Amino acid sequence: MARILITSALPYINGVKHLGNLAGSMLPADVYARFNRAMGHEVLFICATDEHGTPAELAAIEVGQTTAQYCDEQHDIQKRVGAGFSLSFDHFGRSSNRPNRELTQHFANVLEDKGLIDERTSKQVYSVDDKRFLPDRYVEGTCPNCGYEKARGDQCDNCGTLLDPIQLINPYSSVSGSRNVEIRDTRHLYLLQSKMQDKVRAFVDARAKDWPNLTTSIAYKWLDEGLIDRSITRDLAWGVPVTRNGAPRPGFENKVFYVWFDAPIEYIGSTVEWAEAKGQPNEWERWWRTDKGASDVTYVEFMGKDNVAFHTVSFPVTILGSEEPWKLVDKLKAFNWLNWYGGKFSTSQKRGVFMDQALELLPGDYWRWYLIANSPESSDTAFTWESFKAGINSDLNDVLGNFVNRITKYAAAKFDGKVPDGGEPGENEKWIENELVTRLPQLIAHYEAMEFRKAAAETRAIWAAGNEYVTRAAPWTAYKTSVDQAAVGIRTGLNLVALFGIIAQPIVPETAAKILDALNVPENKRSMGGDPAAIPGILDALPRGMSIAVPPQLFTKIEDTQVAEWTTKFGGG
Repeated sequence: MARILITSALPYINGVKHLGNLAGSMLPADVYARFNRAMGHEVLFICATDEHGTPAELAAIEVGQTTAQYCDEQHDIQKRVGAGFSLSFDHFGRSSNRPNRELTQHFANVLEDKGLIDERTSKQVYSVDDKRFLPDRYVEGTCPNCGYEKARGDQCDNCGTLLDPIQLINPYSSVSGSRNVEIRDTRHLYLLQSKMQDKVRAFVDARAKDWPNLTTSIAYKWLDEGLIDRSITRDLAWGVPVTRNGAPRPGFENKVFYVWFDAPIEYIGSTVEWAEAKGQPNEWERWWRTDKGASDVTYVEFMGKDNVAFHTVSFPVTILGSEEPWKLVDKLKAFNWLNWYGGKFSTSQKRGVFMDQALELLPGDYWRWYLIANSPESSDTAFTWESFKAGINSDLNDVLGNFVNRITKYAAAKFDGKVPDGGEPGENEKWIENELVTRLPQLIAHYEAMEFRKAAAETRAIWAAGNEYVTRAAPWTAYKTSVDQAAVGIRTGLNLVALFGIIAQPIVPETAAKILDALNVPENKRSMGGDPAAIPGILDALPRGMSIAVPPQLFTKIEDTQVAEWTTKFGGG
């Protein structure tokens, strides 16, 4: 049994996330966690809300709340919405909680002791009317790279270029709208990433073979351009206070640590929260400290491509620079964009369908299936209502739902709702057996390689093979002349239903549970692991004579009228 630590990129606190956020980190991380649990591995799946930085303060101002009140409310909302999509976090923490604050201050102190943090004078935008320095997203203006007129001080949403606020053309305060701004000197702490260039490259080199091309290309781009020293403090009231050796740092009383310095540390902080909630406050160490048992852990990170540089370069600078025995990431799965009709989903611009809105339309499994089956792995993927309708109606309703319905209802009608006995397997059963012997190992291999589109496609192919089997066996026709022959077909069909439920668990867990519960499959018999040589036994695994139930309707078809309604409401087309 392997030990696997899984973290998803932290969803930011400023509102419910859109489907692009779900598809690009949280959902594939959950699918991978569920798969590995079903394989019998020990899994710890950690996530949290990222609650510091300027967007949190600005969002709170917009709704007339304190930042703390806003974050409290939004954390609860995001946790509830995540549960609606069956995201199986072992813990969903908060970066504003004590463990992250203490860890961030610890790392800053250690890094400064190692000569990797320096206090420097830098240039920063100052709003005369607001009477304050404006960090990051408190400044907006025209992007110097693409000319987009609503670029933020940290990044351009249009072209993706990372920015410094002083680079913006015609900058203005996003708080007041004032253009009465100046560039003034201020003091900040800088993380000396340039000193860690060789160590970070060696770290990336050692893992590149296990990372997708998207991940490595971004990491090497940053390394090839040369790591630069970056400011890790900001002029904000909300965040981790800047301290030195446990005391407030003189001159930094009105500053906090930069969100991109503290946010990745929250992976550790959230694990501390998990351990404390269990009443085992030291349990987190066996996952994160290599001197306390974490050396046998495989650590896997999931994120969209805009987060890759911070996790392949900046966070490793923190961990490696500390020279302490912390667990480093082994595999980093990065995703491209899920686009909304040719443009980007956007939380700040409220463009696209958001997770809470999606749940009002259809249950979570519908969305989970479509987003994994169309995962933006090798390139950007476009969401359209038309493709969503086609995928759900074909894959879930016609291929899976129809099969389960036909087999269980026929068993209820002709075999008293029991797994029938009698008859012997023949050529049709050998055919489906051969299909499974080939396809099931392929499915597991796709999951292990984190190839989620291929895993979904292979899952569908196995469902389709089951449909082909019942077409060949035709137990409803056989019943007219040979009840025993029909019994073989229905018995094999019911075992296929159970198998379909088992392999559906990672992607559509609620549906899978309905199937397996109806067939009385015990929890200890729902594993996806096992010896390929034992696959033939899958087709006769349900005890003969055992009562089964017809599960409730699993899916309903999406109609053209619904697509028209959603297009009007959310756009597209």
